[in-house]
Amino acid sequence: MRIGVLTSGGDCPGLNAVIRGAVLKGTKIHNQEFIGIRDGWRGVVEGLTMPLDRHSVRGLAKQGGTILGTSRTNPFEGPHGGPENVQHTMDRLGIDALIAIGGEGTLAAAKRLTDAGLKIVGVPKTIDNDLDATDYSFGFDTAVEIATEAIDRLRTTGESHKRCMVIEVMGRHVGWIALHAGMAAGAHAILIPEQPQSIEQICEWADSVYQRGRAPIIVVSEGFTLDTMETAHSEKGLDAFNRPRLGGIADVLAPEIERRTGIESRATVLGHLQRGGVPSAYDRVLATRLGMAAIDSVMAGDWGTMIALRGTELVNCRFEEALGKLKTVPQERYDEAAILFG
Repeated sequence: MRIGVLTSGGDCPGLNAVIRGAVLKGTKIHNQEFIGIRDGWRGVVEGLTMPLDRHSVRGLAKQGGTILGTSRTNPFEGPHGGPENVQHTMDRLGIDALIAIGGEGTLAAAKRLTDAGLKIVGVPKTIDNDLDATDYSFGFDTAVEIATEAIDRLRTTGESHKRCMVIEVMGRHVGWIALHAGMAAGAHAILIPEQPQSIEQICEWADSVYQRGRAPIIVVSEGFTLDTMETAHSEKGLDAFNRPRLGGIADVLAPEIERRTGIESRATVLGHLQRGGVPSAYDRVLATRLGMAAIDSVMAGDWGTMIALRGTELVNCRFEEALGKLKTVPQERYDEAAILFG
């Protein structure tokens, strides 16, 4: 059996560990052959490939990024898109099945393709940790560690100048990174998409901290909205799946906090720093296990499914279950963190 492997959507620490886990188990246990699909779905549409064998994945678990490259290409768009053309490319390359590693957009495309009869198994990849079907996804732990370290560093400069520091982290629809990193770093306020807040409340938290002689630390998800906003802040257009490119809410909040409170305020948008670098030990192990489990799904012919983590066990679930709803921060978790605000 010849298996194609692709990584699609935003890059993420742990992608290479998934690739390595799949290739090593597939070649060693099942004598399978692998071919790397370059640049995500664009590679499937255009037939862009690279060799993928035991030698090429050596030492990959600790390497960040993805050796296969990635893109946000929609495989249903363009003159060469659609299930018939994708299947034609797979037939031409001798690919019997695909392992697609990606997030919501990638898995949604994979579902449409499997509904049309293609043989695809998915591995969830979302730094935001927002897929409800899995307890944790690789990359999240690494992103939290990076964000926590950044907040710790920004605290020292904030304290030196008695400034309010507003740190923006990833989180389009959910606030898991902000919640975990904010709690770990001792933030004085955590602002997440699930919990719109008024600018008055935010300023009250900041001023309370400042009046105690401290420098306020505010952590905000990129998808956070003030209670006066109808949609998340976006000035960067749309991506390939017609979703707004978010970012910059910290730049909106910091000057407003300064104007209302008189506290000198600065914004820092961590952005792609959270995606880069080597994965944490936890993410390396989880990603490797996911890659190996994907091979079991291929051998069982469980097309249209993805691997999910439930507790400490890996299970299969249908794409529609994975895409059914987002895993949002529960009210009780936010209330727990809010005790520490101000």
